[in-house]
Amino acid sequence: MRYGIVTANLGDYADPRVAVRLARAAEAAGWEAYFVWDHLGFVRGVPSGDPWVILSAVAASTTHLKLGLAVTPLARRRPQVVANALASLDLLSGGRVVFGAGLGGDPEEFTAFGEPGDAKQRAAMLDEGLTVLDRLWSGEAVTHRGSHYAVDGVSLAPLPLQRPRIPIWVGGEGAPALRRAARWDGWLAPATSLDGTPTMSKSPERTAEMVAEIRRHRTATAAFDVAVDGYSEAGDPTLPRAYAEAGATWWLESIHGMRDTLDKAMARVEAGPPKAKQRAGRYWH
Repeated sequence: MRYGIVTANLGDYADPRVAVRLARAAEAAGWEAYFVWDHLGFVRGVPSGDPWVILSAVAASTTHLKLGLAVTPLARRRPQVVANALASLDLLSGGRVVFGAGLGGDPEEFTAFGEPGDAKQRAAMLDEGLTVLDRLWSGEAVTHRGSHYAVDGVSLAPLPLQRPRIPIWVGGEGAPALRRAARWDGWLAPATSLDGTPTMSKSPERTAEMVAEIRRHRTATAAFDVAVDGYSEAGDPTLPRAYAEAGATWWLESIHGMRDTLDKAMARVEAGPPKAKQRAGRYWH
């Protein structure tokens, strides 16, 4: 089990300077990753920071933390712009980027700007967009004609440092999301309550069932990550260990304004990850 934090990009966490403080504290305390939400909270009257700017600031302020999105609704971004931005971020960070992608849980973040809110259409755009990203990151000339995107003989440059591509971790918990995750490099497994209260909504046992479902659909033999978000107490590895036994390879401590004040969140980060013993063979194939 490896340990990171995942922060909101809303409220106090909309300020990139807060992210830099948290990230520096996280790295000093032994956390291994910094993930950030990708919400347009301002459509609901809540301040929201741009996650790409936040991660760029974190990349420039740290040396070891992996940097990830949790998660970007790819259907409201153009895949060619995402490919270029993340390649640049991977170069800036020295190859530390993970791209977390999903449908997006709030249709209003689409419909408020005249974009389609229908889940099936967003799913089709997500799948096609991920294919375009993967091909652009290959460095080869890409020609693509799909239902939603077109590419006319374009080669991306510069390329990400990571080869064959920046890892793609898929978020979501429905059957289509699990099948989608099986095609890529990891699963961002939602385990916390959707209403923002600091409670767990998915048991280790249910997580294990969903990991088994991904495994059933997975054909690649490369390493695969399962990242669970959750709430732990400093020095108590009991809960993260239970999810590790269920198949999780990452514990992402969930940090946001509905959990506690910013000062208390900083104190939790500074206390470091729960001290669980690392199991041999942290990946499954």
